[in-house]
Amino acid sequence: MQEAKQMIRQQVLAARRSLTPTEALEKSSRITQRLLELPQYGKARTILTYLDFRGEVCTGSFISQALEAGKIIAVPLVNKTEKRMTPCQLVNYPEELVPGAYGILEPAPDKIRPVPVETVDMVLVPGVVFDEQGHRLGYGGGFYDRFLPQLRPDAVIVALAYELQIWPDLISLMADHDQPVAVVITEDRIIRTNEMS
Repeated sequence: MQEAKQMIRQQVLAARRSLTPTEALEKSSRITQRLLELPQYGKARTILTYLDFRGEVCTGSFISQALEAGKIIAVPLVNKTEKRMTPCQLVNYPEELVPGAYGILEPAPDKIRPVPVETVDMVLVPGVVFDEQGHRLGYGGGFYDRFLPQLRPDAVIVALAYELQIWPDLISLMADHDQPVAVVITEDRIIRTNEMS
């Protein structure tokens, strides 16, 4: 199973790397637009979002627009030793961010404002591969799989992905602890999965 996961990850990451910066930005912009039109976004007050890294769907424009709309935006602060993440509120974007664990941006040490997990209404998760049922293959660190079960049952989990990251079916590769997502947004469509109540 690990071999199959690695093979799919490598294939999709190679496809993602082949996008030109212009293509990535254009697709990200379409994905952001769909996200901003999502009814669940309208209702959400506190949103935890990843900060894009190595070719992921860009979240910068979304963060700026959400802050402007008065949303509370939190980003993950990662503890590598304990393999856990804490949502921290971002007030000024991108000024408060510095490279942290794995080189991914996170709040500077003097800008850490933890947000209680139970106040989070929506989470934007990164990942490598997704299927239409909401199954997700991440990078193998398990940070989100450990974090997501702590959310309120009505919190919405949304994945942002390029269409090239959608795989026909990942169910056979999923373990018990793997956390599915409720909505997958690509540049072409919004996929509402079985998890979407």
